[in-house]
Amino acid sequence: MVPVGMSRATTNGGLRSRLYDGIVMHNRLRPVRHRFRYRVFSLLLDLDELPEIARRSRLLRIERPGILSFRAVDHGARDGTPLAPWARAHFAAAGIADVARLELLCFPRLWGYVFNPLSVYFAYDAQGELTGVLYEVKNTFGGQHAYVLPAGPEARGDDGRIRHGADKSFYVSPFIDMAASYHFAFRPPAETLELVIRETDRTGLFFTASQTGTRRPLTDRDLAACLLRNLAMTFKVIGGIHVEALRLWLKGAPYHPKTAGQVDG
Repeated sequence: MVPVGMSRATTNGGLRSRLYDGIVMHNRLRPVRHRFRYRVFSLLLDLDELPEIARRSRLLRIERPGILSFRAVDHGARDGTPLAPWARAHFAAAGIADVARLELLCFPRLWGYVFNPLSVYFAYDAQGELTGVLYEVKNTFGGQHAYVLPAGPEARGDDGRIRHGADKSFYVSPFIDMAASYHFAFRPPAETLELVIRETDRTGLFFTASQTGTRRPLTDRDLAACLLRNLAMTFKVIGGIHVEALRLWLKGAPYHPKTAGQVDG
């Protein structure tokens, strides 16, 4: 069975893995207003297809150095071991045991380097239905944390979007307090990508982030086109984090230092 929203695109040579060319947007509503957006492209990789992608693609290197590459060491246990067992263990611990197939949404390495503020694992059961999502969050202090949430029919709204939430338990930004909650909303990735994260505190919504994109086949031609439009994407992501932090500081946003008791992984 083909997962909800999926089609077997012949232009992709039968691969379920694909690209999304799109935009990341952040919008802070208070205590100071601050908004920015930048262009990105992401991989959506079926983890079972990594050996086949390595065989087919000259441009996207799997576990090998190159201009454009993907390495397991950037995700999961961060030790280079296979990602599927790590993700399945996290899903099982959250009570999501039927995981027949896994897809990972992430930025690729460019010029040997990557920083993924957020990577997302989508878990599908044997019938091809989405059952769970793992949000792998990283901060610039070297920490990482996984939020694992159900994504079955109980989480799907009348508009087809999956909605679920979690209390914040991992320090990310020195300009956002830990006393907050995340509210995720997305459609299972298909012809378009649409992921929205809203953050609230005791008085309501104060921050929204989104990633949107258009599906492209995972071919060397489309990879090259995305690369040419985003040659400095990795440096734009990590550099942008620090530049926007400086702009927030100059606007007078309250600073919340990391304390020893906060989760770091």
